[in-house]
Formats: sequence, C-alpha cells, structure tokens
Amino acid sequence: MKSSPKLARVLSLPSAVILVVSVIVGSGVFKKVAPMAAELQSPGLILACWLMAGLVSLAGALTNAEIAGMFPQSGGEYVYYGKVYNRFFAFLYGWSNFTVIRTASIAALAHIFAQSLANLLGLQDETLVKGIATLLIVVLSLVNYRGIQFAEGLSRALTFTMLFAIGALSALGLSSSVGSLEHLTQPSPHFDAERLQGVGLLKAMVIASLGAFWGYDGWNNIGFIGEEIKNPQRNLPLALGFGTLIVIGLYLLLNVMYVYVMPIDSLIALNETPGQIAAVEVIRQVAGTGGATLVLCLILLTTFNATNSSILMSARIYYAMARDGLFFRSAAHIHPQYQSPSASIVWQGLWSVGLVWSGTFDQLTDMLVFASFIFYGATALGVIILRRTRPDVPRPYRVVGYPVVPILFFVFCLILVVITILDQPRAALSGIGLMATGVPFYLLWRRREPVETSVTVE
Repeated sequence: MKSSPKLARVLSLPSAVILVVSVIVGSGVFKKVAPMAAELQSPGLILACWLMAGLVSLAGALTNAEIAGMFPQSGGEYVYYGKVYNRFFAFLYGWSNFTVIRTASIAALAHIFAQSLANLLGLQDETLVKGIATLLIVVLSLVNYRGIQFAEGLSRALTFTMLFAIGALSALGLSSSVGSLEHLTQPSPHFDAERLQGVGLLKAMVIASLGAFWGYDGWNNIGFIGEEIKNPQRNLPLALGFGTLIVIGLYLLLNVMYVYVMPIDSLIALNETPGQIAAVEVIRQVAGTGGATLVLCLILLTTFNATNSSILMSARIYYAMARDGLFFRSAAHIHPQYQSPSASIVWQGLWSVGLVWSGTFDQLTDMLVFASFIFYGATALGVIILRRTRPDVPRPYRVVGYPVVPILFFVFCLILVVITILDQPRAALSGIGLMATGVPFYLLWRRREPVETSVTVE
C-alpha cells in the first residue's frame, strides 16, 4: 500500500538557528533609528531601547521555548492555543496571521525589496515597484513549493553573506574618522529632560520601541515548522534562544555604529526627510556613494532573505488550521513529491500579492506589533497555566527564571497593548476589527471534521 505524503523531519539545529536569524533581520534595523531618534532625542536612549526590545524578545523566546518543546507541531502558537485555551482563540490567532500579521509582513518586506531595487536602478514608478514585489513573492513561493530543504539551503547561503556584510559595514563605520565617541553620549540640544522622566520616559520608550520590535519581529516563527525539525524537543528551544541572541548582537552593533558616525540631530533630520534610509545616509558619510550603494545591496539581501523565510514558515500555520478543518480544505494538501504544504503556500502568496496591490500593507504593518503582542502575552500566560493544569506533560526545556521571566514578559506585553490603545486607538481598533473578520469563517468551519494527513512523529 502506498504511504501518504507527510512532512519530514529534515532540519538540524544549525539550520533552525539560521532560519530564526534570517526571518528576523529584514529592513527595520536599517530604517528605524531615525524615528527613534526623533522620539527619544538621545543616543543613549536609542541604544537602551534596542537593548530593551532585544531582552524582551529574548524573554519571549525563552518563554515560548518551553511550550514549543512540549508541542513541536506545525503551526506554532496556533497549536499551543488549542491546548491551553480553546479552538476559537487558536483560530483567531491563525486567521490574524493570514489577514494581517504574516501576510502583511511578507507584502511589506517584498515592497521594501522592490523599492530598494528601483532606487538602485534609478527608477521611481510605483506600478513597477509593485510588479517587482509581486514577482518576488511569486518566485519565492515557488522556491518554497519545491520543499523546505531547497528553501532552507537558499536561506543559509543568504544569511552567511548577510552576516559577513553587516560585520564589514559595522567595522567600516566604527573605524572611520568621521565618527566620534562624543556622538554616543551627546543628546540633542532640544532634549526635554522633564518630559523624558518617570511615566513620560516609559511612554516614549514604549512608542519608540514599536520600531525596534518591528525589527525583532519573527523570533517565534521557527515554532511554525516544529514537525520538520529533528529532535524538536531539544532543538526548538535552543534555536529560539541562540537565534535571538545573535540578532540582539547584530542590532546593537549596527546601532552603535549609526550613532558613532552621525550625531543625534542629523539622525533626527533624516526622520523629517521622506524616503531616506538612515543606514544608507550613515555609510554615505563614511564611504560616499559607493558605500551607500553597498548598504542598498545589503537591504536587498536581507529583505529577500526575510521574505523567503517568512513564506517558508508562515505557510505551516494555515496548513495546520486546514488539517483541523478551520481553513480552506485545500490548504491541508501536502505535495507528494516535495513534501511541502503546497496549497497553503499558494493561498498565502495570493493574499500577500493582493495586499501589495491594495496599497494597505503600510497601514497593516502599523498594527503588526500591537496584534503580535496580544498573542505573545497569551503564550506567556499559557506557560503559567500549563504548569498548573498539566504538570505531568514532559517539558524537555523549562523556561529559565520561572515564574519571573514569563510574568515580566506578560506584563510588558500588557503595558505595550494598553499604551498602544491609548496612544494609537485607531490602529488598535483596526487591528482588533481585522481579527474579528474571522468570526463568520469560524462559524462556517467549526463543525468540520479534521482532515486525514500523515505526520512524522519522533
């Protein structure tokens, strides 16, 4: 009797770590220093903000790692929420990823890639930019259609190239005579010490950190491919921890270089000039037009790589939903030759392309951090709940510093969500509204029987 197609465990620990790094490092770290400078007006606070966002993300990764090791299946949090809460909350998570969180991120990354390529070629036509973004999503969806080993091999090559380029550019900036140690400590003449203290400082740091969290977003995605990682109970937690630590180091290195080369007022001025990318202008100060071109090439590389990894991992959420009867049935199909969730990749690609042409993904990405942290907080709370309700379930990894680390991460998520609702109510309500669009689909699909598929279990 012919065996049914299934997802195979083919990814090692190094491959998983590389995927964590590749899906996180996109465009945010090259662009967000300028708006952060405008909000905080202090190089020290900028670096503190990136460090804080990194440590919070690491706390989230370590917290997520416990539950990921318990349930190493395709879908990540979608699976976890079904175990901890209920089927409806799990569905809302998956639906939110399909409508906003992951597909809008893919659309935004592809559009940034296309914009950077157009700028490099001296082209300004927006229709052409959208066409390039569409082509990128289609090509990388086809790459991932061919299977996870093919797509991961591409990601590995791109990630090693990216790490070398970031190291070289950082060394170039930090060794330049243009830079000064005074730039690292000198706040703007307009720095408002009274505003930036107590609650005012907390609010400013949280608002500025939205840009940093956009840069760190994606650390949890490795859980989406839990069924395809070897020895996942051990390797998933390690990949989450090591991958996030590597990214924290990269981001701090780059931002130290930015504020070393360019004084804070120059970074603030960049924020007032639409279309300028902070990293490009910093390296232009050091190495002229040639250096700026190299940074644009690096942004092309990182956005290409992050788009590929996002397509690879995110499609597994909709596959897991369809397998449970909570998404379009075709998305549960596994390609018999490539062992990929091929139909799920197609659904994801179609919606992402639609967002590119709708022109709404910029507004949607403003909601990404808000929506993501609702679910990040739910995961942290879920770890605490499971410790009480299911203490006998094997835990290959237990979060370091329990219960302090998950509680602190949950409290931070709660603070960020509340401040966003108070400070940006339109974006917050729009995000909640987009999540609610899934309710009619849930009512339509909730009585379906799960789809029969074969899953490799080790």
